Amino acid sequence: MIARQSKKQQGISLAAIALMMVLAQSNLIDVYADHMMWIAAAIPSTALGTAIAFAGTRYSLTIWWQLTFLTLTQFIIGPVIALPSTTIAHVIPSLDTLSQGWEMTFGAFKYLISVAPPVGTAYGSLMAVWTIGLWLAFLAGTFAISDHAWTSAIAAIPLATAMTVCALLGTSHGWHRTLCGITFAVLLIIWMAWRLEFMEWERWFCALVVVTLAAGLAVGGSALASPHRLILRDTYNPPLSPYDYTSPLSSMRSYIKDHRDDTLLTITNLPAGTPVRLAAMDWFDGSVWNLSDSSKASDCANYQRVGTTISTDERGMAFTATFTVHRGLADVWLPLAGAATGVQFLGKDENSPFYYNRDTNSAILPSGTSEGLTYIESGIIADTPTDQQISTAKAANISQPKALDVPNAVSTLASAAAGGQSRGGAAAQDLAAMLRSSGWFSHGLQNDYPSAAGHGNYRVNALLTGTTMVGDSEQYASAMALMARELGLPSRVVLGFLPKDEDGDITNARGKKTSGSGTEITFTGDDITAWVEIKLRNLGWVAFYPTPKESKIPDDSQSSAPPDPKNLVRQPPVPFIDPLRDQTQVRGQSALSGTDAEVASSDESFWLQFHRAARTAAIYSSPLWITLTVCVLILAFKALMIALAQRRGSPRTRIAAGWNALRTLAVQSGGIPLSGTRRNQAHAIAHQFGIANQALQQLGREADYATFSGRNITPAQSTQYWTSVKRLRTAMLRSMPRLKRFRTQLSLRGVTVRIPRQSRSPSRAGILKTGSAGRIHRTSSVSRPSRASRDNRHQYQSQNTRPADPSRK
Repeated sequence: MIARQSKKQQGISLAAIALMMVLAQSNLIDVYADHMMWIAAAIPSTALGTAIAFAGTRYSLTIWWQLTFLTLTQFIIGPVIALPSTTIAHVIPSLDTLSQGWEMTFGAFKYLISVAPPVGTAYGSLMAVWTIGLWLAFLAGTFAISDHAWTSAIAAIPLATAMTVCALLGTSHGWHRTLCGITFAVLLIIWMAWRLEFMEWERWFCALVVVTLAAGLAVGGSALASPHRLILRDTYNPPLSPYDYTSPLSSMRSYIKDHRDDTLLTITNLPAGTPVRLAAMDWFDGSVWNLSDSSKASDCANYQRVGTTISTDERGMAFTATFTVHRGLADVWLPLAGAATGVQFLGKDENSPFYYNRDTNSAILPSGTSEGLTYIESGIIADTPTDQQISTAKAANISQPKALDVPNAVSTLASAAAGGQSRGGAAAQDLAAMLRSSGWFSHGLQNDYPSAAGHGNYRVNALLTGTTMVGDSEQYASAMALMARELGLPSRVVLGFLPKDEDGDITNARGKKTSGSGTEITFTGDDITAWVEIKLRNLGWVAFYPTPKESKIPDDSQSSAPPDPKNLVRQPPVPFIDPLRDQTQVRGQSALSGTDAEVASSDESFWLQFHRAARTAAIYSSPLWITLTVCVLILAFKALMIALAQRRGSPRTRIAAGWNALRTLAVQSGGIPLSGTRRNQAHAIAHQFGIANQALQQLGREADYATFSGRNITPAQSTQYWTSVKRLRTAMLRSMPRLKRFRTQLSLRGVTVRIPRQSRSPSRAGILKTGSAGRIHRTSSVSRPSRASRDNRHQYQSQNTRPADPSRK
């Protein structure tokens, strides 16, 4: 079914392809969570892809021009749209734009899989939708405007590929996926029926009824079936394991000791009295509080890589604050406030990947914080519940890892503090009040009242059973969290910065006014504090601060004797280190010294390193080597056909093929519509390339003589003829500019040299050429010679003089 489409029909086909492609890409709208930026990438890329496909309908714009347009669109226009911050005046691409655009052409797909949606539009993530829209729209459009109707049906393959890829990269709910999917399927059916001429417009009503019933059954069947959608992101295992890092709480004393008065963090425009958290820990192993792994609980360990936009269900006051890290705050835990809805790094750290935990509202920066790190956080600060709401709330029912090696004093004192009557939020309030009122405060540093560091079972037992309950927030937070567990309250310990006053209570007076209406607050090492969060029904995680006032310091008359060993459970020996700490335990999936517990061996063989480098190079340079491979294959194929033309057939046939080799090269150079006799062709070639007309005319006469004289031609004559042909072909190529020469050598026009085939009569000689599938077939009629052959014969017979013998010396 071959019927050349009109320009109007081709336009209709391309419009349908573009619309279906946009519907397929709509699966990625909620992944980016930025409708305008999605539109800015999806629609232009689809439009350009279909436009480049339409350009192929012009004879002058061959496949090589289309590939050139695609390359420029992919690696120049795409990066300008996806990476506007790297461009000059948001229009002109810089070297950084081009390099990042090349990298994210491949890396954007991995980024969408590894980052929890919404990913935002930073880091060049829009290159994924740009690549999908451009290349698949081009492929679908190229097939859709084919003159062969059944070839047009192949356009459904790129369209289905776009729908599948976008669904795999999307989310489980999608963006109006039912409506978009049905519309896509209906449009595809209607367009294919119209293109294959199966459409009968007089039966449109029946067709509409059938389609409506099918859509209704499909939607109803989907609603009855258990919903499940394969998302690649759900099967991706991130390389980061938060429990591979040391316990955040273990580093608290070192910050206070080494940077007590040093400014570690400056924040502008943060609402007054807002805590800034570093990490939350829910697993006590007897020695330290740490983050549980996924086998024990998922809350604290559920860190996922996120983009510039973060989804949250939190309700409260919105804010946007700028954080600046100073010297001394060097860790992987990124300071954040409230529930983040977006984090954007500035300067050289703009593309720094980081991981966020929506359950604990904390983040990990694998590259680590360092002096000068600046970033902007947008977030929500939840409303603080009242004391009345807390006291009447019940404990939430969640799964948490069991605390190990808990001293007996924890359970005894917890029951006594709660009085056996308090439950839920009221019990948590009683625990915090008891510790604040009964305890004393000391960091245990130089000139402080003696207080051992650590927060393990030995230190907690010493706090609760000694003659003096003294410590800082590290010990009190650990003790309260363990006591809450004994009462059935879900608890965790949080480490962060508090805007404290001299008593250690949160105050709104720490913020300073800046120019304009902004505020600024600075945090020092002395502001690092630990507190406890209890999860209550309908209130979520509620913060409690059990640490006594920092001005409540014991005097020298009070005893600081060690606790009675009889009250200890599995009392471990006190480690002889300064400051006094609990002995840390290195597990298979943790590293309490600040580095990974299991370090891969660096002694890799040369061949292993070579294999990794070669594989990476092959993957990331695939468009380059694919292009080079195609070029090499074309050159090799054309060289093979020249060799066959020089050696195949009788000497008469080889001489005729030699002239065709010259003629084909001239046609491939462009601008020479060669026709007529060999004499006319020789004149046109000599004029175009600026070479000697006499030599070409001589070769033309010799080809006429070999073809029409009927005399015997020896193999030596054909060999000598081909020597002259090769010399002239070389001269023709050298006369061209370098770019045109390269384009001519790769030109597919004519594909191969025409090889005349020997027949019984010279007048019936056929011409061999390569068809669209690359097979050689005869094009001449058996009964009559071609028009070019008749013209050559007529010219030869009209000459009064016999042409030169091809055996000239």
